[in-house]
Amino acid sequence: MKTTFRNMLLFIASLVAAGSVCAQSAANYPARPVRLLIPFVPGGSTDFVARVMQSRLIDELGQPIVIDNRPGAAGNIAVEIVARAPADGHTVLFGNVGTIAINPALFRNFPVDTVRDLTCVSIIADVSSMLTVHSSVPASTVEEFIRYAKSRPGQINYASSSAGSPGRLSMEYFMHQAGISLMHIAYKGAGAVASALLSGEVQASFVAVPAVLPHVKSGKLRGLAVKGTRRVAALPDLPTMVELGFPEFQVDSWQGMYVPADTPKPVVAKLRAAIIKVLDDQRVLDNLRNGGAEVMNKAALEECANFTRQQVKFWARLVEQVGLAGKQ
Repeated sequence: MKTTFRNMLLFIASLVAAGSVCAQSAANYPARPVRLLIPFVPGGSTDFVARVMQSRLIDELGQPIVIDNRPGAAGNIAVEIVARAPADGHTVLFGNVGTIAINPALFRNFPVDTVRDLTCVSIIADVSSMLTVHSSVPASTVEEFIRYAKSRPGQINYASSSAGSPGRLSMEYFMHQAGISLMHIAYKGAGAVASALLSGEVQASFVAVPAVLPHVKSGKLRGLAVKGTRRVAALPDLPTMVELGFPEFQVDSWQGMYVPADTPKPVVAKLRAAIIKVLDDQRVLDNLRNGGAEVMNKAALEECANFTRQQVKFWARLVEQVGLAGKQ
């Protein structure tokens, strides 16, 4: 009986000690620069959102935020680095729909379970992509583009930032719904896609708004519609795909911050509180919206985790539908 009582006291003491360590780790967090891994080359939507937030996040956390662009394997390299990193909040993944929700279904040997091995800190923004065409394409609307593509089956090239990117899956689904056939060419990153569009190497793409916005405004490229439920502030006359009868395109390239799964909850909460303060800054909001990003940071931590799980399931179904499951 005494042994049982002593063991119970030791167990309670260990819980108190663990709680004290967690509280102390949160109080001292961050104790050194925070490494923010971006799974892509500079110039894409994830990189855009991270760099808009960077300076204000430094102000809130009181430590340097070191952006580390780690492209490779469609973003899987950065995901694995963070999942295997010490769970102390100093190694953070700026993930997106592709790295978190699409790649697990696309790759046969995906290195981690993004639901089990990562903790979602916050879903930050949804960056719209635009159905964009080269200026030589005689279409100013989605309807005109569909008619043009139907008259030239298999003769129009479209670009995506990787074989299983949201842009690739979106175009494949769009082709299925519209009854058209385009030829796919994969590039490394949204910046390369924009360059291919500008040169006329490809004629169309669903590409992140920040990568092509200046070229659409200058007339070198033509935007036909944007994904998501809201129009882009910088292009208010451009309709959404939802408005045009494609309800599946309500969510686009969402971005979020993730840490290793066992990161103490107080550390996660402190990082998320800093993110919310950054996104309450009107200058940050304006910069994001002008670049085609809509903030999504108000979800509770539990909703953030649920959102991730739902997105993993949704994209797994879509990857299966277009015949790309386990193809990489």
